[in-house]
Amino acid sequence: MSTKGSAPLLTNPLLLAALSLTGAIAIWGIVDNTGLAELASAAVSTLFSARGWFIMLTASVMLLLGIGLAISPYGKIKLGADDDEPEFSTVSWLTMMFAAGMGVGLLYYGAAEPLTHYALIREFVDRPIAAQHARFVTNFHWGLHAWAIYGMTALVIAYFGFRKGCPNLVSAPLKRVFGTNKLTGAVGWLSDLSAIVAIAIGVAGSVAMGVFQVEGGVATLFGMEERGGALALGIFAVMCVAFILPLFVDLGKGMALLSNIAMALAIVLVVYVLLIGPTSYLLGGVLGGLGEYVSKVIPQGFQTYTFFDQQVEGWFHGWTLNYMAWWLAWGPFVGVFVARISRGRTIREFILGVMVVPTLFSIFWFGVFGSLGFFGDLHTDVPIVAFVQEHLNEAIFFLFDQLPLSSVTTLITVLAAFLFIVTSVVSAAFVLGMFSSGGDPNPAVRVKVIWGIILAALGLVMILSNSIDAVRSLISLGAMPFVFITHLLLVSLVRSLAAERPQ
Repeated sequence: MSTKGSAPLLTNPLLLAALSLTGAIAIWGIVDNTGLAELASAAVSTLFSARGWFIMLTASVMLLLGIGLAISPYGKIKLGADDDEPEFSTVSWLTMMFAAGMGVGLLYYGAAEPLTHYALIREFVDRPIAAQHARFVTNFHWGLHAWAIYGMTALVIAYFGFRKGCPNLVSAPLKRVFGTNKLTGAVGWLSDLSAIVAIAIGVAGSVAMGVFQVEGGVATLFGMEERGGALALGIFAVMCVAFILPLFVDLGKGMALLSNIAMALAIVLVVYVLLIGPTSYLLGGVLGGLGEYVSKVIPQGFQTYTFFDQQVEGWFHGWTLNYMAWWLAWGPFVGVFVARISRGRTIREFILGVMVVPTLFSIFWFGVFGSLGFFGDLHTDVPIVAFVQEHLNEAIFFLFDQLPLSSVTTLITVLAAFLFIVTSVVSAAFVLGMFSSGGDPNPAVRVKVIWGIILAALGLVMILSNSIDAVRSLISLGAMPFVFITHLLLVSLVRSLAAERPQ
């Protein structure tokens, strides 16, 4: 257990401030969960109404800047020394990156999200057209804009860390480019703090989502009528033991193995559905979704639905803006991980790998599960839409019930969701420990354990809310300060790259 380079707890202002702030939120949520959820919902509604355009602009700027760098001469610059070579094979690199970036969200929303959008849109247009719109919107939420947020955050960290020798902190690029003085010191400190809070609340939200998903699977497997309460808390307790214990030892390779297993299980599920379900129909849905996405994705990034009614505005706030805020909340966490495994790759290779490949997999994933849900509503009497509206976190299990071996696929889904959450929390506790210990690549065990406990407490707060909407509101609130930090990071990257002369 290494403690080298870790500042003592009582003499580390950033660590104390981060623990105090996140701990206070956790305590507040446990004592007055309803009050915290209502405050978060009201604050996020106000912020989205006033700054929704800025969130969309941020995501689109990150995407367009990434595309510009990839096709420019700067794309030849390596993340590291000019003679550095990639540490991991391309396949391993892509697998680890995707597992870290999406995880349990794919399982939770694979069928639920397309059908939720479909249920709303079919009130205004014919059902086949509604299915097309729902498919596109889902792909937009999980596609290039999401991975541009991850990728550009990771690119800044990797570029300044490997090429400029800076510590893996959000504040490091700002100090490197703008110099070290009282102003940049204060801005940098607040940037690190906002990144820590965004990560903690974002990962805790995924813990709650994972518990909801596993709860639905367990209830389906054993035919349990009751949901929530003791079952959810029991699953949460098991999950806590599973991710707290590994923090006491070095399980780097073990965590990567578990993450890859979870990803492999997810691939098994989607391939099974494709082969056992209406294969031609599903592949048609995937191909059609890809075509729609390519033709509309850039303009959609600037869509704010300003002139629409409150129902559409509420949908836009509750889904699109919430997603963009969620990706921003996870940006520093995924960014550090992706940066860590990307040394030796060129900027062009990095951007294409981080943005394009995961986007194609997401389109395939939602194309298969979403199309299966649409098939159920358009061509059968299965009440899939009504079920999803009442039981969002059990949508994928309802679909599995319509296919053979539903008990096996449900069990695989539960196991994959459990593994995704455990590996995410262990990795997040490590990153939080590193961020709050001055960028120490080997944070003290006690610091990682403390962060594991904080993440568990925040996860409990969101589970007690028993509402995925409340979870999304809390994540968005935690991510809002980091929206402004991203622009400083992008300016730092552009200014530093401009000083280089690509060969």
